Order: sequence, then C-alpha cells, then structure tokens
Amino acid sequence: MRNERVRLMVEIALCVALAAVLNLPGLRFRLPINIAGGTVSLNMLPIFVLALRRGVIPGMIAGAIYGCVDLLIDPFVVHPVQMLLDYPVSYALAGLAGLGSPVWHRSVARDHMAQGEALVLPFLALGAAGRLAAHWVSGVIFFSQNAPEGQPVWLYSLIYNASYVLPSLVLSAAATLAVLPVLERAVPSGTSPTGSDMSARTV
Repeated sequence: MRNERVRLMVEIALCVALAAVLNLPGLRFRLPINIAGGTVSLNMLPIFVLALRRGVIPGMIAGAIYGCVDLLIDPFVVHPVQMLLDYPVSYALAGLAGLGSPVWHRSVARDHMAQGEALVLPFLALGAAGRLAAHWVSGVIFFSQNAPEGQPVWLYSLIYNASYVLPSLVLSAAATLAVLPVLERAVPSGTSPTGSDMSARTV
C-alpha cells in the first residue's frame, strides 16, 4: 500500500512537470484574440492521462498543482480570486476527466482498449468544460472591460476562452487517445483509484 502511494505521488509529480514543459514557449501558440492570456497547448494531456489511469481525485490534485506551477512560470493576475480561477481551479477541474477512469479500467480488463478510448472521450470533454467554466467566470467578473461595445460580457468571455480551450481540447484528446494504450501496455495502471486490483474485474 505504501509503495502504491509513493508510485502515485511520483506519477503526479511527472504529470505536473510534463504539463509545464508542454506549455513552454515554442510548444504553445497564442491567438490574436487572446490579449489577456490563454494559449493553445497540450498542457491538459498529462492531466487527462493521469486522471483516466488513476482517478478523478489524483487528476484534480495534479491539475491544481500544475495550475500553481503555471502561475509561477507565466502569471497574468489582476485579482486574487481571478488568480485562483484561472490557475489552480481551472486545471483542477480539468481533472474531472478522471470520472471516466472506471470506464477505462473496465475496457482494459476486457482487453477492449479501442472501445475504451471512444467511451472516455465525453469525460475528456467534461474536463475541458470544467476548465472553460472557471476561465469563463473569471472573464465575466474581471475582464468585462475588454468586451466589444454592445456584446454581452458573458458571450465575450465564452468566445474568448473557448478560442483556446477548445483547440487545446482537440489536441490533448487526440494525444491522450494515442498515448493511453501505449502507456497501459508499457506500464499497466493495474489498480483502481481506490487501490484495488482491476485486472480481475469485469462488469
């Protein structure tokens, strides 16, 4: 049990480090509309992979830690609440993809990984939607002055934040579906989020 906890901590640390690398300049790009932060990148990829392999709680913890690291590397802060929403909260919500972890584990146990990949797609979208929701709230409250005259603030914030979150989702989801089966064969996750052996489970 102790070894399993150590392994999980190592996986979370690797997830955070890889997400930070994937969001470095040169591996991300900013659209002209994104004048107040936000880039298209693969930084949700490690969070998605960890969350699906290890569960929603480890995924959200890794996301929150990564958000803090991203804040230190590339801060854009106008208010403490905005800081929380745009960094630890938004990436923690990306970890909601881990709600699909039981689906993935059942597919692995049945040796139906291709089917599992299709079944986890909605959970990846859910994680991205959680991230988008946090950025959207931040935009409505703290960046309303950037909205074009006559455009509702809620709509401006939705368009602005979706302009980088949705492309990031597409890229990260595609990469996740490519990486998951390879990683599962090389380093089987082997356990459910509660630590129980999944190899013998079928539903």
